[in-house]
Amino acid sequence: MSSDSLFERVHSITHPSLNKDNWFDKQPVKKIKFLGFEFYLNQPSSTFWVYLLGILVTLAGVRFLVTQGEDLSRYWWGVSLVLWGVGALIAGTSYQAFGYEIKCARREACSWTSWWEIVYLIFQQVSMNAMTIAIAYSCTTGLFREVLIWASFALSIVYTISTLVGAFLPKKNLITFEFMILVSLPSFILFCILNTYRYIEHGHTMDLVLMGSWFLIYASWWGYDRYYKAGITDILWEKGKWFSENDVLHVILVIWALYALFLMPEYIKDYSYFLAMQ
Repeated sequence: MSSDSLFERVHSITHPSLNKDNWFDKQPVKKIKFLGFEFYLNQPSSTFWVYLLGILVTLAGVRFLVTQGEDLSRYWWGVSLVLWGVGALIAGTSYQAFGYEIKCARREACSWTSWWEIVYLIFQQVSMNAMTIAIAYSCTTGLFREVLIWASFALSIVYTISTLVGAFLPKKNLITFEFMILVSLPSFILFCILNTYRYIEHGHTMDLVLMGSWFLIYASWWGYDRYYKAGITDILWEKGKWFSENDVLHVILVIWALYALFLMPEYIKDYSYFLAMQ
């Protein structure tokens, strides 16, 4: 078996609703001519939002890394946000901007996913695990901290392997956005409980700021789910207006990215900082 055929296996999962006959009817596509090249830009407005998100989150991560000092929590926040931001740029390239070119244009049948999206899923999940390590350094100590850190490394390895297996076999249930969210959910719930408890117990502003971050992330997921289930994307598109459930997700996450860029770096500290204040 050639390496080409192995990596092409992921494209054997055909898209359940999109094909070359209806692609341009189901979503906005603009033909672009640039320096002698011609290509189709998929969902131009959605591309703007997801690329803006990627740039802002990456900048937030860079700010954490540049100002980390001796705080390991700030270092891991930087790693997490850079992975998240770069992952968003990768995702936007395949889900939105060049979706037609990557998954349909030169194929007999339009693909359901691509390697761009596989890499995004891995980046996004590893980003959440790096975020867990950051929270561990800010909000925990002792054995609990060690468990969170090593569990995060282990989960990153296991998820990466399972995602690659899902791409190579291929197994659709291992490479869905929903499965990635499900794997991330326990960490997110832990963040919410931990920071709420700590704020009630100690009243630290950092915990309140982090609670605000979790609220915005939850709001993005909630908005995506409600918008999708209500079928608003199709209703608007029938009227010639494009604003999808992904746009809802990305617009709210852009607000979160600005929050992470301009507010959060002022308050994130290691656990030792708060011990010294006592």
